[in-house]
Order: sequence, then C-alpha cells, then structure tokens
Amino acid sequence: MPAVQLLLLACLVGGVGARTAKFQKANDRSGRCQYTFSVASPSESSCPEQGQAMSAIQDEQRATLESTKARLSSLEALLHRLTSGQPAAPLETQQGLQTELEALRREREQLETQTRELESAYSNLVRDKSALEEEKRQLQAENEDLARRLESSSQEVASLRRGQCPQAHSSSQDVPSGSREVAKWNLENVDFQELKSELTEVPASQILKESPSGHPRNEEGGTGCGELVWVGEPITLRTAETITGKYGVWMRDPQAAFPYTPETTWRIDTVGTAIRQVFEYDLIRQFTQGYPSKVHVLPRPLESTGAVVYRGSLYFQAAESRTVLRYDLRTETLKAEKEIPGAGYHGQFPYSWGGYTDIDLAVDEIGLWVIYSTEAAKGAIVLSKLNPETLELEQTWETNIRKQSVANAFIICGTLYTVSSYSSPDATVNFAYDTGTGSSKALTVPFKNRYKYSSMIDYNPLERKLFAWDNFNMVSYDIKLSPM
Repeated sequence: MPAVQLLLLACLVGGVGARTAKFQKANDRSGRCQYTFSVASPSESSCPEQGQAMSAIQDEQRATLESTKARLSSLEALLHRLTSGQPAAPLETQQGLQTELEALRREREQLETQTRELESAYSNLVRDKSALEEEKRQLQAENEDLARRLESSSQEVASLRRGQCPQAHSSSQDVPSGSREVAKWNLENVDFQELKSELTEVPASQILKESPSGHPRNEEGGTGCGELVWVGEPITLRTAETITGKYGVWMRDPQAAFPYTPETTWRIDTVGTAIRQVFEYDLIRQFTQGYPSKVHVLPRPLESTGAVVYRGSLYFQAAESRTVLRYDLRTETLKAEKEIPGAGYHGQFPYSWGGYTDIDLAVDEIGLWVIYSTEAAKGAIVLSKLNPETLELEQTWETNIRKQSVANAFIICGTLYTVSSYSSPDATVNFAYDTGTGSSKALTVPFKNRYKYSSMIDYNPLERKLFAWDNFNMVSYDIKLSPM
C-alpha cells in the first residue's frame, strides 16, 4: 500500500480513536522499507480464543449458505416468471435461463430415446429367449424320440444275436418250384457278409387271394373288413384357438411316403374366404400342442372340409368349382386336376349342416373316393372311385340316400356310411351302401357329437379310426367291424 494512503488511513482512524492508533516506518530484516500501523479495538478488551474464532467462521459460512439459498430462490422465481410469460428479469438473464432450459430438454429427450431403445432391446431378448426355449423343447423331444428308436434298434440287434429271428426253411413245400434256397445270414459273425438272392415268378393268386366281394384278404384268410357295428366315445386331441377353426379338417396319410411318417398330421381351418394355409406337424405331440413344423400355402384356395391326404398328396376341391386338385406336399406343386362331371358345388348339394360340403373326398383300404351329387341323381349321393395319380373316374355308383338328409359320410372297406345329425349329442350311423353288392341298408350305430357341431368325419384305414372336427375340437373315434 503507498505511504500516502496509509497516512490517510491513519488520520481517519485517528479521528475515531487517536489515542490508540500508532503508525511506524522501519526496515525489515531484508532491508526493505515497511510501513505498519495498529488500532485498538473500541469494544474488545482482549483477542478471542480459538474456539470463538471457529464459531465466527461457522457463522460466516451459515451466512454464505443463506445467501446462496436466497439467490437460488431468486433464480427459481425468475425461471417461474419466465416460463409463465411474466417479464421480470433482464434480457441476458432470460436468455441464459432459456439456454439452460433447452439443454435440459435435449438431455431429457436423449434419456427418453435411450429408454425406448433399451425397452425394445429387452423385448427382443425376451422374444429370442422364448424362441430358444421352444427350440430347446423340440430338440429335447426329438432327442427322446431318437433315444427310444435307438433302444428299440439295440433290442432288435440283441434279439438277432440271440438267434431269435425266424430260421430259413429248406423243405420243398416252402420253396416255390424252380427256386433255390437263399444264402443264410450267420448270426455269430459280425463281419461283412454277402448274401445272394434269386427271384422266381409266382402266380399272384398264390400270394394275394381275394374274397368274393373283391376286398383283399389278410394272412389268416379273413379280409380285415366287415360291417361297422360300434363307434367309441370321442377323444379330444386339440382345440382350435381362433374363430377360423370352428370348422376344419385334419388328416394323416394312411400310405405315407418319405419324408412323411404315419404320425405326420395336417390341419386346415376352413372358416373364411380364400382358404390356402395347410399346417403340417411332424409329430403327434406337435399337433396336440399346436406347434406346426411347416405351413403350406396352396396355389389355389380350397372349399369346405372335404380334403384328404393320400400317398404324399393333398386332394381337395377348388373353391367355387367342381374341380378336384392333387397337390404334392413334398414338392409343393399341383400334379393333377379333374372336373367331376355334373357335380353340384358351392351349396347346391351339401350335407345337412351346409358349409359348401358338396364335394367330399375319402380314403379307405381300397383307395381314393369322391362323394357328391348331381342334378341327374336328384340330390342322391353319388360315389366315384378315383385314380390317385390322374384323378380319372374309374367307377361310379348312384345310391338312394339323399345327400342333404345326412350330416356327413365316410367310407370303410368300400362301404359308404352316413351320420344322421351333426348337432345331436346322440346321433347314429344311419345308412350303409355296399359298393360290392350295390345295395343299401339302415343302421342304428350310436355316434356321439360331444361338442354339437361336427363339420368333418373321415376314416383312416391305417389307424382304423374315425377323425372328426366338432365345433373347434379335433377328435378321434375307435371303431369295431363285424367279421365279413
């Protein structure tokens, strides 16, 4: 501080208490000139202790904090007035607050965007987890199935090694005339072995004998066929999830070929227009749980519930036409189509429940059939045997059963059976028409419509069961046939 200023300060202080003020000028230890003055306190007789000094500092800090709070309250008030449109702050203050507000808004938008991205990523992870869990369950089921098959194969190998397989007979009565005994397999030798065989022409009559009605006989001499005498209680396998499944058709191939098996199942929901989807299930378990392994999209829409699967192909009626189509399930292509001469379609001669069931396809032990009616038959059921490759009509029968008087029909061993009602819980199989004799008869075999709206009934000759679709529910029935 300059000396003149110090002198002025001393004079001012001296005016208050000149007796206690002192001014000195002297050199310090380094030889520099140093001015000092001292003034006695007018109120304190002695200097405060250290604790009192700390208290003073704390009081000063409290004052500073209160001042900060006051400033913050002032800023909040200014911000409130600014956001509410009240002019109360200078332009620069308003601009600063507005800038800070915009920054806070941008930061909030960034946080909201990040939150949405995280929620979307979490949803994707949950969906992927569910898909992986389902795939894991399917793989576990397939592993269990493979393990069962492996165990079965191991048992067969063990049986062969124990010599339990049938031994070859070399007597002259077992070997056809003109043939020689084939080479035998050595069960004790597990190394590579070469077997030789020879073919001998044998009259077909010695291998396959037919009954008088034309039905094939089984090994015991019976035909395996007979008249339907009993239908069991319905067993529910699956229930459709949506309204499109109120009516439908489900089926299995009685003569399945690779890559399909006897348990491969197909299902079509038939409520709606332009029906094209065919759900395919490799395993029965997948069918009952509702997990299709594939979905076919037909090149042309089908109509109603008359479709069947036979020898690897789906046979169905094209929508609003009398044309029957053959769709190869393996190659997913149409292989053949045929117009059924004079057949009613799209509501001309349906079953009693309606549903455009004018043309109904069926499969039995003999082959592929189509059930329909014509104007010439005056609404009576007409039955034709179809060539499964070309769909050409091989033979046709006209019955005396009016199609619109029965709820549904199916064929077993060349005999057409009809059901009396689609809605009565206690219906009956009420008519039978034998194509072998060309005669019909009345029946009273009880048939249960558990869910009171059966829209499809078909026979599976491999499983010897009836398959039906009853008011959203896919059901099956055991049956019994009398001896031929």
